[in-house]
Amino acid sequence: MQYGLIGEHLGHSYSCEIHNNIGNYKYELMELRPDELHDFLIKKDFCGINVTIPYKQTVIKYLDEISPMAKHIGAVNTIVNRNGKLYGYNTDYDGMKAQLMHMGAKLQGKKVLILGTGGTSKTAYAVAQRLGAKCILFVSRSGKDGSISYTETIKFHSDAQFIINTTPVGMYPNTNASPIDISCFSSLEGILDAIYNPIRTNLILDARKRNLICEGGLYMLSAQAVYASALFQDIDVDLDQVDKAYNSVSLQKQNIVILANKIDNYKDIAKYLSHKFNKKLCIMNYSELNRSDNLIGDIFNNGDHVIMLSNANYADKAFIKLARSNSTLVSFCENDENCDITISKKYSPEEIAEVIVKEIAK
Repeated sequence: MQYGLIGEHLGHSYSCEIHNNIGNYKYELMELRPDELHDFLIKKDFCGINVTIPYKQTVIKYLDEISPMAKHIGAVNTIVNRNGKLYGYNTDYDGMKAQLMHMGAKLQGKKVLILGTGGTSKTAYAVAQRLGAKCILFVSRSGKDGSISYTETIKFHSDAQFIINTTPVGMYPNTNASPIDISCFSSLEGILDAIYNPIRTNLILDARKRNLICEGGLYMLSAQAVYASALFQDIDVDLDQVDKAYNSVSLQKQNIVILANKIDNYKDIAKYLSHKFNKKLCIMNYSELNRSDNLIGDIFNNGDHVIMLSNANYADKAFIKLARSNSTLVSFCENDENCDITISKKYSPEEIAEVIVKEIAK
């Protein structure tokens, strides 16, 4: 492997899709057990790598040089091999800062909670500090090492205005979990969840219900990849690549779910969208979904389908939440609040495709 990502478990990763879209190199995934990491780094048989959970701090002792920002944060997510010397950087910082700007989040003078105490939490602290947060608190299950417990958080800090989740709670495949109940926070303005698979975690879906500023970590992943790619290739950062990478992988990793009462009226649209976006076509009635066979999970979790679904049961909150986690929902019923896009007049398939692309690129 010349370029790629190392970590212990990488089944959730979208990094290959992003790097292979923006870089002139082949990018691969390499899962390493903790007992394999030492030999891999000692051999130095790579040109450039990204580092993810749980090795962002562990790799530091193997580096010859470390950037000032990575040293300040105490975590490295990008390593470049230059003539046998390993140089460490933290492009997560650039990615998270870009994500918060993309969201329109304002942290100046705010109380910010950072969930988790791993490498990404330290990046979140540095970014929040840079953006002028007044009070920044780490939250963990143990409440040790400078953090507070979740019980303390809810009891004493329910006035927090922004939450950054850096834990893996809610990540694929354990998508039903959520790190914290946000109903306790009466002053909450926004949430950034560093998780990007699923695109919308339960935490983000709950935030959207409350009309909070919120996003999952896909834009952050795309931005940090662009910065890392520039380091790999020893070129200037092209910020236009960030939106390009984000829009491409966002569209690639989301289902398009068309909800309608009568399938026959919209079959041609579903077929066109399937061909247009190179996604599998699935046409079915809601009653055909069989949870015992994991059909819902198989179809909805992968993000590679156009799903034509009739007679959807909006009372089935578990289904709606699962569908929205990795899908853009399209309805032909006017003012359908359960969907991302409602189309109330006669659109051509081409026009509908344009609307979907614009919605996903938001």
